[in-house]
Amino acid sequence: MIRPEVAALLRRYQELLAGVAVAALGLYWLVFSGGLLRWIGAAVVLAGGALAIAGVQRARFRQGGGGPGVVQVVERRVSYFGPLDGGVLDLDALTSLVLDPSGTPPHWVLRSAGQPPLHIPLTAKGADALFDAFSSLPGLQVDHMLRQVDHTPAGPVVIWRTAAAQDAVTRLH
Repeated sequence: MIRPEVAALLRRYQELLAGVAVAALGLYWLVFSGGLLRWIGAAVVLAGGALAIAGVQRARFRQGGGGPGVVQVVERRVSYFGPLDGGVLDLDALTSLVLDPSGTPPHWVLRSAGQPPLHIPLTAKGADALFDAFSSLPGLQVDHMLRQVDHTPAGPVVIWRTAAAQDAVTRLH
């Protein structure tokens, strides 16, 4: 019934649409009700707005599907299994996160001490779960990450690294 490209667009912006719907319900209560329901409506408008903002961020992060491999994030452990390589990495052991546009499709490079880097295509199935995983990294600038995903850089870009890795880079120069 719905064209595939329209369905894909709706899936990409599903959190934004849910936030707008929640905010609209709250706005209805705020305008057309009185007493306690008016105050609840104001709170629901704020919650819907926050959900809509988060939905915009998630939509910007999603790059579509159909890419090679499958990503899973379970209890701060990232697993990627692709046709040529794969691996498992704990987010607590992560030392750096890099966006590398040189591959087709572009991919995330997750580095950890004592392990080979884990390369995850942006379009891998389940890669949208990485947004929450990456957002939990201390000091990660979500806006910087989303800008790099939106406008594919010319070369690899460091999105995040641990304070210890940052100090090591600083001492080299």
